[in-house]
Amino acid sequence: MGTPRVIADFGAEYLVQDGAAVRRAAARRCDPVVGDWVLLEGNFIVEVLPRHTVFSRKAAGAETREQVLAANVDIAFVIAAATDVNVRRIERYLTIAWQSGAAPVVVLTKADVVGSTDHLRQELEGASARIPVVVTSAVTGEGLDEIARLLQPAKTGILLGPSGAGKSTLINRIVGEDVMRTREVRRSGEGRHMTSHRQLVQLPSGGMIIDTPGLREAQLWEGEDALANVFEDIEELALRCRFGDCSHVSEPGCAIKAALADGSLERGRFHSYHKLQRELRAVAVRSDARLQADERRRWRQIAVANRVRERYFRR
Repeated sequence: MGTPRVIADFGAEYLVQDGAAVRRAAARRCDPVVGDWVLLEGNFIVEVLPRHTVFSRKAAGAETREQVLAANVDIAFVIAAATDVNVRRIERYLTIAWQSGAAPVVVLTKADVVGSTDHLRQELEGASARIPVVVTSAVTGEGLDEIARLLQPAKTGILLGPSGAGKSTLINRIVGEDVMRTREVRRSGEGRHMTSHRQLVQLPSGGMIIDTPGLREAQLWEGEDALANVFEDIEELALRCRFGDCSHVSEPGCAIKAALADGSLERGRFHSYHKLQRELRAVAVRSDARLQADERRRWRQIAVANRVRERYFRR
């Protein structure tokens, strides 16, 4: 008998697989999520074993609170439907993926609905900073073998994306049977989301994959360092600025302003970076009293530096 693992979360109870069978269990003195390795006492989960990766987001609403979505995931598949490619949304999901500690892969679904996917692939590659992009179709089977191969022999993946992106349909095609509920796809290629809980599915060729309900509010949790992986190009440009504390607004010798001016850096991408950076900083400040003091000190230092800089350039 192997170490029990949570394979489904229904809120009040869980499905746990111990290697020999699947059983229902309730949680006692702990808060497990799908993917957790746990200890059982009868039909109760009494302890969550240490996690090597954690998928978290800021819980919906005004309160600053962490919501753990899944644990012990090796690969995060960020899903974008060919009928609705939103690069800014992909950047947000990639940040969540990097924060977790898992390796991200971008997956373009519903490739059969559009003509050529070359321009969409290029757009996603531009947003994903050299992260692999896999083009798939649940109708033709394109790309499904690649998804399954990445999870062999015993890796765990998770599908991250908005409602209707084709996550459950993708799992059903890879497994070869309808293990996840889906709704009929409209003529436009858009589907309606059906998954109401997180569930870990065993794949016939090896490995496991977790489907998640569409995240209406994909709000970031702590981990500002993740931005360096998603926006490596911007981080490298910032190192070339004349001033180490450059705000990229009015300072001379700003490499980012120069890149925006000559078009080598897309303005929307920089705004996305800046927005996510502010969001992560706000979460950290609200969740840590010490950082609140650091934030006030940082702004005082910036104010002093700006006054010194203004006197220098008036000479």
